[in-house]
Amino acid sequence: MNLQRVARIGLATGLVAFLSACGGGGLFNRGGGLPTEDQLSRQERADAQRAANRAANPDRERGSTIWDLFSNSDDPNTTVEVNKYIWQASLEVLNFLPVESVDPFTGVIVTGYGRPPGGGRAYRATIYVQDPALDARSLKVALQGQGGGAVAPETVRAVEDAILTRARQLRVRDSKL
Repeated sequence: MNLQRVARIGLATGLVAFLSACGGGGLFNRGGGLPTEDQLSRQERADAQRAANRAANPDRERGSTIWDLFSNSDDPNTTVEVNKYIWQASLEVLNFLPVESVDPFTGVIVTGYGRPPGGGRAYRATIYVQDPALDARSLKVALQGQGGGAVAPETVRAVEDAILTRARQLRVRDSKL
């Protein structure tokens, strides 16, 4: 008789655990019952997305919360790595080209097509200032002629020289202040 009682209690406990696991919404779950196929596929997609996010961001153990908006998660050692004189000189020397986009944080200036004063061919340029030093290695200029034509390396070199010369002039002017 004692063994039957233990078996009944074990069976009742197992049945309660099974039913409570199926409900998923607590004691007063209004939806109740077993999940539908659509709910399962949504859950599987959500689980797969969480796994992909964890794989993409292995350093981040927990999920993001509303409080993450108030934390300073930016790297305090990140600085703008662009030489201000080369940046300004690039905009001044190529002022005949319409500026399409600028990003001082990455050091990229993209222009549209424009004709130089007194010139016949239209050009467009992409300027990349990649270092805070006032140095020729800090500047990369890519020119393209209208119609996709290649530009002579001498022309690119002349534009780079003009930008660097103007940058040095700006630096000398600022040092006199």
